[in-house]
Amino acid sequence: MIPPSPEEYPILGLNLMRLLAENRIAEFHTELELLPLRALDHPCIKYAVELEQSFMEGAYNRLINGKKAVPHETYLYFMDFFAVIIREEIADCCGQAYDHLPLSVATKMLMFPSDQQLLEYISEIRHEWKYERGSVLFHMAKDQPHVCIHSLRLIKQAICYAEELEQIV
Repeated sequence: MIPPSPEEYPILGLNLMRLLAENRIAEFHTELELLPLRALDHPCIKYAVELEQSFMEGAYNRLINGKKAVPHETYLYFMDFFAVIIREEIADCCGQAYDHLPLSVATKMLMFPSDQQLLEYISEIRHEWKYERGSVLFHMAKDQPHVCIHSLRLIKQAICYAEELEQIV
């Protein structure tokens, strides 16, 4: 018999990270249940489980700060991907919840290291936002049918979860 590979758990953990990044939560839990109990104590598997818990709880700061404690260097790729997903989720909520925010508050809320990076983000990605007189104006985003698009995305996601749950059962 060939001895187990020392890379077995880092690779299994990478697969779990991939499933999280693709928002395939049901498959993530299925894969987790297929692992032996001793695998849950391995840092690579434990890390993926903790990230999933933080994501489900909405503890985005823990996800962002999790980059500092990756158990394997290959996990950094997914951490950068999670940072983008989290920022987009927060940005969507900001656009719906506020008419405007001071630049410094919006920078902190969207977890940018500097005001300049937020301004670049606005000019490159969030064209419906405006920067005027020290504030980020979100009201332009509310004039567009964002809510309908967001609702459709949620409906599709709920249907996907139901189908995945049906596969598990």
